[in-house]
Amino acid sequence: MSMGQLLVAGADEFTNMGAMDYVLAVVALLGGLGAFLFGFKVLSDNIEKLATNRLRGWFDKTGKNRFIGVGIGAGVTAIIQSSSATTVMVVGFVNAGLMSLFSATAIIMGANIGTTITAYFSVIADIPFIEFITVFACVGIFMNMLAKKEKTKSIGLLLAGLGLVFLGLEYMGMAMEDFAESQALISFLRSVDLRIVLLLAGVIITAIVQSSSAVTTIIVQMVSAGMVIGDPSNSGVLFLVLGTNIGTCVTALLSSIGANTNAKRAALIHLMFNVFGTVIFAIFLLCWPGFMERTLIAWFPNDPGLQIALFHTFFNVVCTCLFLPFIKVFVKVATKLIREKKGTAKVPEEAATPEKLLDERFIKTPTIAVGQANRAVTRMAETAMESLKTAFDAFVARDESAAERVNALNANVADLERRIVSFLIRISSEDTSETDERTIYALHHATGDIARISELADNITKYTRSCCKKGIEFSPVVIKSLHEMYGKIEQLYGKTMEVFDKKDITVIRAVDNVESEIDAARKEMVNDHIERLNEGKCKPESSGVFINLVGNLERAADHLTYVAHAFD
Repeated sequence: MSMGQLLVAGADEFTNMGAMDYVLAVVALLGGLGAFLFGFKVLSDNIEKLATNRLRGWFDKTGKNRFIGVGIGAGVTAIIQSSSATTVMVVGFVNAGLMSLFSATAIIMGANIGTTITAYFSVIADIPFIEFITVFACVGIFMNMLAKKEKTKSIGLLLAGLGLVFLGLEYMGMAMEDFAESQALISFLRSVDLRIVLLLAGVIITAIVQSSSAVTTIIVQMVSAGMVIGDPSNSGVLFLVLGTNIGTCVTALLSSIGANTNAKRAALIHLMFNVFGTVIFAIFLLCWPGFMERTLIAWFPNDPGLQIALFHTFFNVVCTCLFLPFIKVFVKVATKLIREKKGTAKVPEEAATPEKLLDERFIKTPTIAVGQANRAVTRMAETAMESLKTAFDAFVARDESAAERVNALNANVADLERRIVSFLIRISSEDTSETDERTIYALHHATGDIARISELADNITKYTRSCCKKGIEFSPVVIKSLHEMYGKIEQLYGKTMEVFDKKDITVIRAVDNVESEIDAARKEMVNDHIERLNEGKCKPESSGVFINLVGNLERAADHLTYVAHAFD
């Protein structure tokens, strides 16, 4: 039957069956797809909330072990149900200098495996009792409305999302059954014999939808309803599935625009992995046109949906196994194709700029974004303490020139504070968990206290200038006591960062103990100074400088204590 004959036959059938039947079928398909996609977003968002610390910890464990990287990629993607989202996060980590290209490549490979799980929801939707799961949509909503605990609310939304997923699949299945009754449509789908057309269709549709999981699920629904895409004798429908794996790279490629060189390389590696895998499998299927009939159909003759889901998994697992030993080759090729711009220095991980640490790519995954904000606040604290140390050492050494260095460090602290606050506000606009919201609240308070420490460093430079101008000097005994006091401040900083980075509130008691020692040291030093004044051992003009200096050091300790207590 020619294309013209198919269109004529379709027009006749459209007239016989009635336009309303097709309109209702299209409405059911679109409504089911909408419920499915929304349900999956609600489901994955709330699984992510319940796995907040674990998800963040997984990304922190990325290292040189490629198998761990694949496992992390597969696990995270299975939770958030989007290889595109995982890859975008990976591009962000690479852009921030927090992940090597080697680790990123392994995670990207794992993400392609994790994303295949979605199709199996469509497969198990055919099991009779699955229809009862749609009731979860109602049960979950009521749980969310009536519960008081955040965890219970998240569980309720998780169940509601799961119910919507299967409700959407039910409606899509009903629509596909209606379309399956159209002989003209069936004939048309079977007549698409050009496998390159099917492959390109998979690329284009997925690039538009930006979800290979959603497109593969629709394909599973179509074949489960009895609709045959392409000629089974030459595995036509499998080329459509192959195309989805290339189309899903579009999101990561778009996210790499404006990123640094390494981030662009990570996006390119994602594209290379999927393109090379597709080419290899396309050649394999062309050389063995009967692959689908002799394997998938022969082994699972009565379950076409399972056939597609299994092939999707088989493709990604095999490609990962094939390419995993060649990760360094992928990195080398990407490095050759995308070269560093002339004059661009390589930025080490510890020197990653604030705008890269607080990359907007992380915003859509709040738990990861909060972790990045935490890293930025840690950087801010390090910079503020470096400023305080520079100012203190300059005071002891009577070095006025250090003021310029202190001013530069303080400018960095102020810039970090502005960026962090803006980033935290943007995270809060997303659907964050109660745990993440508490951390955001604590980070807001911490940035303010850290900024005050840098201001105290600026005060100390003024005391240095005053000493040099007035010729004020302090005895070795006083200098020694100042060093001892500052040593306790550094000890306090270490304890505070234990609370801050590890969220270990059991250390707060130790923080309070050290802070009390610093308070006592200030009182003792002021009393000793007054005694020396009375004995004529100190000049009166030194009082203002000395008392203000130890007072500022004590205030710095207070602010460090406040940072620790922000997480109490």
